[in-house]
Amino acid sequence: MTSVATTPTAALIDREQTCPLLLRVFVNEGQHHLPDAYHRGRVPATELQIYTWKDACLKELTNLIKDVHPQASSKGTMFNFALVFPDKRGNYHFKEVGTTSVAHTGPDDRVTLSTVRLEIGDYMDVAIRSPPEDRGPPRDRRQPLRRSGEGRGFRSRPY
Repeated sequence: MTSVATTPTAALIDREQTCPLLLRVFVNEGQHHLPDAYHRGRVPATELQIYTWKDACLKELTNLIKDVHPQASSKGTMFNFALVFPDKRGNYHFKEVGTTSVAHTGPDDRVTLSTVRLEIGDYMDVAIRSPPEDRGPPRDRRQPLRRSGEGRGFRSRPY
């Protein structure tokens, strides 16, 4: 996936003077919702309503979602953002716009809603992926892996 970079010439919005927009965000664990979930006016039940501005970045949205879903606050949790928008016939399409991570900075953190060309009425679908489970202490990479039976009173087989 190619990352959408922010442009340095993007105008900042005066948040004191500009009315925020309503962004309807749909969160799902593990993967994005299926496109059928947005068919004929239906939407998934996991809706968050966020009042924000077009200069809001994906990291800002990540922090707002973490406030509502505390289980998503674990270090290493990934947030994959997709813009959901209708075509002229009313069919909804997905466009992945970036990925953020809890406690790590990445290239998509500063991607703003205006740079992904969000329009009033579009939705944001967010897939939350929990970090992999801890598999114990990391192995010392300088030590070679032992073959089965070595070092426990068994001799290596000559073949």
